[in-house]
Amino acid sequence: MVEDPERRRRARHLGPERRRPLILDAALEVFSANGFAGTTMQSVADAAGVTKPVVYDSFANRDELLLALLAREEQHLVVSIVAALPADPSVGTPEEHVLEGLTAFLTAVSEQPQSWRIVFGAQYGAAPVVAERVRAARAFLVESLRLTLLKSLPDVADPDANLPVLAELLASMTESCARMLVVDGTERSPAELAKTVSQVVAGGFGNV
Repeated sequence: MVEDPERRRRARHLGPERRRPLILDAALEVFSANGFAGTTMQSVADAAGVTKPVVYDSFANRDELLLALLAREEQHLVVSIVAALPADPSVGTPEEHVLEGLTAFLTAVSEQPQSWRIVFGAQYGAAPVVAERVRAARAFLVESLRLTLLKSLPDVADPDANLPVLAELLASMTESCARMLVVDGTERSPAELAKTVSQVVAGGFGNV
């Protein structure tokens, strides 16, 4: 992680409220590099170029710091999710919707890898209040997909029973592709991953 001398200089001379964004920037870098277990108030202080008491002036504890960071990064993630949904799900096929939407979504993920590493990292080993925040964000994704499928698959049998299952499957595939891009590593592009998922959708969802 490369230190930012300018951020260090600014952080030392700002009050707690104006210092919070700079500390969150430092926390984003530390969490992305070290995960939840490796993110401490001291490591964030070191990255921000301030003392640990200065970090505590802005955030009462690590959970509060990570919740604030998740809340900030979630804004980017929600925008990416909403932008990837088809404007009119009744126009076109489910395969087309998935190919276009997932390509756009995974491209956004690849451009903001640190934000998504926080989401994936907070799912494991984080405090319950932090993990619950991540689960709520995922529930938003699943419900958004369910509502889209409701319009995209008007003839699906027993929609109340089947659409939640299909939405969960699509969310899981989306999440797996995002993880491959920013955590596990893959040579495949967002468009290539999206094409694979869209082919699965075309082969299976139409038969429900």
